[in-house]
Amino acid sequence: MIRKVLVVDDDKPVREALAQTLELADYDVQSAGSFIEAKDHIERDFAGVILSDIRMPGRDGFHLLNHTQKLDDELPVILLTGEGDIPMAVRAMGEGAFDFLEKPCAPEALTSVLERALKTRALVLENRRLKTQLETGDPAARMLFGTSELAEELRQRVRSVARTRAEVLVTGPPGAGVSKVAEVIHFLSPGAPGPFVKHSSASLDATALETAFQAAAGGNLFLDEISTLPTDMQYAVLERIEQDAEARLIAGSTADLENAVAAGNFHAELYYRLDVMRVNVPPLADRPEDIPVLFRHYVAQAAEQAGLEAREITPDHLAALMAQDWPGNARSLMSAAMRFVLGMPDATTEAAELGLTEQMARVERSLLIAALGRQNGRASAAAKALKLPRKTFYDKLARYGLRPDDYRR
Repeated sequence: MIRKVLVVDDDKPVREALAQTLELADYDVQSAGSFIEAKDHIERDFAGVILSDIRMPGRDGFHLLNHTQKLDDELPVILLTGEGDIPMAVRAMGEGAFDFLEKPCAPEALTSVLERALKTRALVLENRRLKTQLETGDPAARMLFGTSELAEELRQRVRSVARTRAEVLVTGPPGAGVSKVAEVIHFLSPGAPGPFVKHSSASLDATALETAFQAAAGGNLFLDEISTLPTDMQYAVLERIEQDAEARLIAGSTADLENAVAAGNFHAELYYRLDVMRVNVPPLADRPEDIPVLFRHYVAQAAEQAGLEAREITPDHLAALMAQDWPGNARSLMSAAMRFVLGMPDATTEAAELGLTEQMARVERSLLIAALGRQNGRASAAAKALKLPRKTFYDKLARYGLRPDDYRR
């Protein structure tokens, strides 16, 4: 979460003391001694909050508040008031201030208000980012990359479930992009103009549940790793969605919920309610043909983040990538892309040093596995999908020690 705080106070000792207190509490602090200094730090989409004294010579805290409101009326401004300034602070609240604190204020009170303001700001910026993505084209095609049949099936499924108002369960192996798929469902849903709120299931309690649903009113609430939801909260979530909820629930899980139900660790009724609309994100190992386009995208992203030129990606390097199993899925491919951009050694670099025959063998094996997985272990269907004669297909299976029965679900 963002942790940036701009401290504005003309009294240097007070300003430095505040900055030191916040830095010790692990905030990223910027300081300014006047309105003129402060406004140079502030821009629309400023990734933080402002903590400012009201009384300053020349242009005071009200000038700063009005300037900020014109620039970005959702940027939280917290005002510090001296003794006797409470009526001014109340007036400031009416003009759009997030909150006010009386000086001197206890560190706990200060950090409590800052945490609320930063959470609010993070949600605003996230929803702006999502709205921008929504307005620039088809989110399913733009965010769920891949040319494979599985990738297109995933996009079609996402489009289908997004149009409903029913709860959705998004499953997939770790690192496959469960959270990203939940975002795309939000983009395409009737609640897209509303907020998209993410919350960890493990940390959910009764108060947080109500707060989350209220924050997501008119939009979608994403509960990540629903299998970690405390037992008592599983009942509470079920009751909440059986009411006329303000927000549609999207649940994500990288764990096998069916096994959790069988073991008595997950509420069966909640599982069956969520499982009506399920989206399963396939692992990279089942769609190696998507790896080149994904890697190119992640390299471009990583180069932009690092402020570097994207390096040329050779066919040998792509072949080495396709030859790997990628148990960490998209997340590990992203890490490989960043290492590639930074010129750091990587397992893929080592693979690229293999001879062409060995690299092609690895790619061929991964394509055979992917085809068997897509066809539920049906060898004849897999051979047809790969446009191979059956004898040639079986010969290749034997060469790589692959058994169709291992890929039946």
